[in-house]
Amino acid sequence: MSNQRKRVVITGMGTINPLGLSMAASWQAIMRSASGIELISLFDTTAHTVKIAGEVKGFDAIERYGKKDARHMDRFVQFALGAAQEAMLASGLKVDAGNADRIGALIGTGMGGISTVGAEAQTLSARGAGRISPFMVPMMLPDTAAGQIALHFGLRGPNLAVSAACASSTNAIGEAAEMIRRGAADVMLSGGAEAALTPLIMAGFANMGTLSTKSTDPHSASRPFDKQRDGFVAAEGAAVLVLEDAAHATARGAQILGEVLGYGLTNDAFHMTAPASDGASAARCMQLALDNAGLLARDIDYLNAHGTSTILNDNMETLAIKKVFGECAPNLAVSSTKSMHGHLLGAAGALEACIAVQAILHAMLPPTINYEHPDAQCDLDVVPNKARAAPVRRAMSNSFGFGGHNACLILGAFANGRS
Repeated sequence: MSNQRKRVVITGMGTINPLGLSMAASWQAIMRSASGIELISLFDTTAHTVKIAGEVKGFDAIERYGKKDARHMDRFVQFALGAAQEAMLASGLKVDAGNADRIGALIGTGMGGISTVGAEAQTLSARGAGRISPFMVPMMLPDTAAGQIALHFGLRGPNLAVSAACASSTNAIGEAAEMIRRGAADVMLSGGAEAALTPLIMAGFANMGTLSTKSTDPHSASRPFDKQRDGFVAAEGAAVLVLEDAAHATARGAQILGEVLGYGLTNDAFHMTAPASDGASAARCMQLALDNAGLLARDIDYLNAHGTSTILNDNMETLAIKKVFGECAPNLAVSSTKSMHGHLLGAAGALEACIAVQAILHAMLPPTINYEHPDAQCDLDVVPNKARAAPVRRAMSNSFGFGGHNACLILGAFANGRS
C-alpha cells in the first residue's frame, strides 16, 4: 500500500447568501464591491437596537422544493440543500448504487434550526403544548442539513454535522478532506449553513455589544479593519463544496476547480466570547495549516481573513498574521469579504473558502469595502474598496469562533504535479 498522501480536490461549489443565489452571482457582486447588507425585513425591529443584517433575498423554498418538503425543513436546511444542488450540478457527479456508499456529507452550523425553535416557542406560549409540530425536533437538529442532503442525493457514506460557532464550516471542510485522505470516502459534500436572523438571536447578539448599530447606512456598516468599525453584521446563507479524491475526480474526467492543501485548528482556552488578544493561538492555527500543506508563509498569495469588523477580532487577527508571515506580512493581500456579505456565522468559512477558490480561478483579489479610515493597529494590505487583479496560486482562509475556536484552510490551484 502506498503511503503517499491522498490529494483532495474541489469539483463543485454552490452558495446562497446575501450577495446572490449562486456562486456566479455572488462572485459578480464581489467584483462590483456590492453590499448585501440591508434593513431587516424578516421581523419587526421596532423594539430592537440593531436593525440591519445580511438577508437572503429572492429565495423561494416552496418553488424549489414544493410546499410539503419546504414546510418540513428549517430555513438553514433549505439553504444548505440549495447550495448542495448547485455544487453537485457543477461537479457533474452522478450518484448511483455503485458509488453511493463512498459519498458522504459533512455540514457545519453554529445555530442549527434555531428559527424553528423560536417559532415553536411562540406557539407553545400562545396555543399550548398540544399545538407543537411533530416535525419540530428533526427540523431543529444541527445534523438535519447533512441528513437532508444525503436523503436528497442518496448518499450512504459518512454523514456528520460540525458545530464550532463561527468556525463550524471551515472545520467541516477540513474534517471532510481528512476523511477522504484516510480513505473513509471518495467524495464529500461539505460546507455550512445558517439561518439565525431571528428576534431572539439578534437581541442576544445585540445585548452582548457585538453587532454594528450603524442602521442609517446599512451598506457601510460592515467595515473590517477600518478605525470606525463598531461590530459585525449578522447574515444568513449557505455554501457547499464537492470535495473529491483527486484520483477519483481525474478518472471520471471532472473539471477540477482547486485543491484543499492544508488544514489547522486550535483553541485559545482564554474566554468564551473574546479572542486571546495576543493572537498566539490563531497564529499557531495558521502555522499548523501551512505545515499540514507542506508550505511556507511566503507561498501564500492571498488571505481571506475572518475580519469580523469588531475591534477585538481585527486587532488580534492582524497580530496573528504578522506572527506567521513576518516580513511577508506587509505585502500579503488580506481582505475580509464580510464587508460585503456580512457574517454568516457557522456558514461563513465555507462561503469564504469558495470565494478564495474563485480568487485563484479568476486571478482577482476580492476587496474589503468600506475601508475609509486606516487603523494603525490593522496595518495590512486589505485590498481596499475595489477588487484587484493579481495571480493567486495559493490562498489561506481563517475562521475564528466563540468558545475559542480557530480554524484555517489552505486552498490551491490544481495541476497534475504539486499544487
